[in-house]
Amino acid sequence: MHTVAVLALDKVIPFDLSTPIEVFTRTRLADGSAGYRVVVCAEHPEVDAGHFTLRAPRGLDALRDADTIIVPGTAEPNRPLPESVHDALNAAAARGTRIASICSGTFILAAAGLLDGLRATTHWVAAGALAAAYPEVDVDPDVLYVDNGRILTSAGAAAGLDLCLHLIRRDHGSAIAADAARLSVMALEREGGQAQFIALRHPPAPRGATLEPTLLWMQENLARELTLADIATRAGMSTRTLIRHFREQTGTTPLQWLHRTRVRQAQHLLETTEYAVERIGAEVGFGSPTSFRDRFKRTTGVSPGTYRRAFR
Repeated sequence: MHTVAVLALDKVIPFDLSTPIEVFTRTRLADGSAGYRVVVCAEHPEVDAGHFTLRAPRGLDALRDADTIIVPGTAEPNRPLPESVHDALNAAAARGTRIASICSGTFILAAAGLLDGLRATTHWVAAGALAAAYPEVDVDPDVLYVDNGRILTSAGAAAGLDLCLHLIRRDHGSAIAADAARLSVMALEREGGQAQFIALRHPPAPRGATLEPTLLWMQENLARELTLADIATRAGMSTRTLIRHFREQTGTTPLQWLHRTRVRQAQHLLETTEYAVERIGAEVGFGSPTSFRDRFKRTTGVSPGTYRRAFR
């Protein structure tokens, strides 16, 4: 039987810990037999889980017998990785054991050196910190999980469930994975990635910056067809100077800022009104329903209709 070892480190996030335990324990094959054997292991018998202390039945030796190792996230992802855990994970990787992380558990795999040169993801809130701490890792904050074959990473919270269902499908096929998804009251495949859950914000501009009046004017005139020349005229600058100042003060270009602001306003209208998608696209300044849908999906990862169903 396929053995899944769930590694509990101090400050483990209980939600991340329980997800693989529940999903894999409840997976049943076509003949009704268990699809997995699940064990919880830790460096020490007692693990600090924040609001409570848990007792792990197995030590790190359980990793030697595992076919799959799941590393849940922790509340302190930058805590130094114990040498014994580092060595145990590397030894497992050298044996060809499949290793997957949930949420900030990606930091643990990165600290062990298992993600060097690989694409990986984590909770979007922590993606910047992961990229800064481990520049050799190709961090993708817009996906729910990344499958590199033997090494997998997932985003936060429910994305851990997406990852577990993906592993079940790899191991036992879509039918068994679909049954597991139904037990979890979860779609086997969710549209889009993390981008749909990220609340878009305006690129920052310092209060009192020279572009502040221009940004306010752009926001108030989203429905108009604004060109780069229009924005430059309003700012009293040449287009070249405008682009340079925009980059310095907001970190982006005028048209990218405009598109992002339009999508942000569209998100608000999708969540709070019953307006048709076509009307919302027109109200925030997109020239056609097609251009609105294309830009919205490119920015958030899902269509306007899917976004509305998820967040209203």
